Amino acid sequence: MTRHSAHVTAVVAARPNFVKMAPVVAALADGPEIAVRIVHTGQHYDPSLSDSFLEQLGMPRPDVNLQVGSASHAEQTARVMVGIERALQEHPTDALVVAGDVNSTMAAALAAAKLGVPIVHVESGLRSGDWTMPEEINRVVTDRISDLLLCTSEDAVANLAREGIAGDHVAMVGNTMIDSLRRMLGAAHAASPLGRLGLEARGYALVTLHRPALVDDRDALLAVLAALDEIAARLPIVFPIHPRTRERLQRAGAPDTRVKLLEPLSYLEFLALQASARLVITDSGGVQEETSALGVPCVTYRTSTERPVTIALGTNRLVGTDPGALVQACGELLSSTPSFEPAAIPLWDGCAGSRAAARIAQLTTALRAPAPV
Repeated sequence: MTRHSAHVTAVVAARPNFVKMAPVVAALADGPEIAVRIVHTGQHYDPSLSDSFLEQLGMPRPDVNLQVGSASHAEQTARVMVGIERALQEHPTDALVVAGDVNSTMAAALAAAKLGVPIVHVESGLRSGDWTMPEEINRVVTDRISDLLLCTSEDAVANLAREGIAGDHVAMVGNTMIDSLRRMLGAAHAASPLGRLGLEARGYALVTLHRPALVDDRDALLAVLAALDEIAARLPIVFPIHPRTRERLQRAGAPDTRVKLLEPLSYLEFLALQASARLVITDSGGVQEETSALGVPCVTYRTSTERPVTIALGTNRLVGTDPGALVQACGELLSSTPSFEPAAIPLWDGCAGSRAAARIAQLTTALRAPAPV
């Protein structure tokens, strides 16, 4: 039996967490010194939103699933804190690793901090400046209490420095989400749903919209659907629709549309649709990154982004939340000839997971070193 010198607990919760954490877990597993225990909070509990992602990414089955499910922000946060506290008490760990900015990320970090467990935050330092976004609160709180902050881009490092967080415990390791993309792109093309959906490469637009600020506002949701319908008159649109968004559309009495609404897709199918799209319309942070790595034009339907590197060096365009501006931006992109060349963003090279694992190993070694006399 292998004897490990350190143990870490990795927390996953929602689809983006799985994609970001998988390369880190894999890199840690490649070394002999650290054993990894995986705790799934169950924030995404539908198999189409959880199990298929874990399977396709090749992540080990979680050691425990807290099954917190869906609830208000306060209830979900509380359930995760209680569950993580219990998990850490039953299985002591040298460090807790969290990723991204969902409620489970912050809640797990808070539980660990109160137990004195060192915290590693993968994807630290992202800032939108928009405090109406629950994710912004989650990012700032998690960064403030983390012991090792692993950043995807130099602007994230700069954001932390402006908040007084700097030094050896801040590291630029790159984007682990892009590790997963690069590793899985071949399999995604092999599993591509284009034929099944009657689509041609570069002959459609892909849409993903899910943020509560949009889908919970009936007028805003119907307005963007009308804008998408207008764009679809020029280019076919496919919209893998989040269960929350579908329920809101049904409740709003949405009219018939030329937009093709799909059930949620697996990671490989969604990645394949991104890679072959003519353009992507989104309000997701991760999609802004993935499209830049793929070289696919992206229109972000938000007033702010915590990933400005995707605008400065990538393929992303921020248009606000005016449906008319969305139609205009898509029209301009469809009148242009994109190169579809992947963006050259520093350290988005497929090796971020290994760099993150190396820094985590350094942390655990330092923590277990004898105190100086």
